[in-house]
Amino acid sequence: MNTQNLPFIPCIAAIGTALPGPAISNTELAQRIGVDEDWIAHFIGTKTRHFGVNIHSGAVIANLTDICVEAAALALKRAGLTGKDIDFIVMGTSTPDELMPATVNLVADRLGIDQVPTYQLQSGCAGAVQALDLGALLLQRPHHHIGLVIGGDVCVKHLRLDRDFSRLAPSELVNYVLFGDGAGAAVLTRDPLPGGMLLHSVLNQLTGLKQEPGQIIQWFGEADRGCGKQAVKENYKAIEQRVPMMAKEILFQLLELTGWNIEDIAYLLPPQLSGRMTAQIAKELELTQAIEISCVAETGNNGNALPFLQIERLSQQAFLGKKALAISVESSKWIKGGFALEGL
Repeated sequence: MNTQNLPFIPCIAAIGTALPGPAISNTELAQRIGVDEDWIAHFIGTKTRHFGVNIHSGAVIANLTDICVEAAALALKRAGLTGKDIDFIVMGTSTPDELMPATVNLVADRLGIDQVPTYQLQSGCAGAVQALDLGALLLQRPHHHIGLVIGGDVCVKHLRLDRDFSRLAPSELVNYVLFGDGAGAAVLTRDPLPGGMLLHSVLNQLTGLKQEPGQIIQWFGEADRGCGKQAVKENYKAIEQRVPMMAKEILFQLLELTGWNIEDIAYLLPPQLSGRMTAQIAKELELTQAIEISCVAETGNNGNALPFLQIERLSQQAFLGKKALAISVESSKWIKGGFALEGL
């Protein structure tokens, strides 16, 4: 398409993703934590997931820095670039390796990137969308031509594997079967490139005024390590009630922002909460002509990696000249996220 007379629209030139270790089946996980395998399949709907630790020995396989470096290196390779070509890095995560130094800077160091601006955004699933939003804004600076946008989480660091699982409440036990670990990265360019994707109309909107959080992840320091608080807490009733409604709102907000018609959408990237909820939400959105691009049933809910995993799957489709909408909802404080893509 001819983009010379259009307003600035950034391009996703290449995508890379990384999942640590082998896929862990429901059978293996159910045996490890002593739950019914059928319960995982029916309540969560996720078949496999990847963890940054060995679930039997507890040995670390990979931390967040490791998998973000792997994903970013793959994205750079696919774009035909090196770290020296990058003008900035933006990263979204809710599970940094440490509070300081920022994981984004450890990733930059491993990639040989220096003397550029780096940003780390602390957020759940919407952090990847926020990172893409900031990356698109940074490309409007005259001296920025190519950026690296990363999203990833290692959720298993908040899930102790040396516990008596028979004593855990269902609200805590479910986190062990819902989440997974992973990372993704996108090379974002100012100029559109053949084979890439135009990144249209990123939506990033906090909507949780006066609303109770749907998800809480604690941070423990030395002073409060023995406080007895649940490390990861989900309000699943609130999530099941609100997320489908918010997903519909995001869909129509994106259509309004882009000026596209609903029948123009060839692909749908729905929220990736769990295998069961994702299938339910995609059905309720009623984009009957759109092909669903989902991954959570195979990867688990790995937070900020999910949009990149979906974009990678989208890139394997016949996407030239077609349109896609991506929808992301963060339940921690009810954030709407989404973006529109067009194949080049």
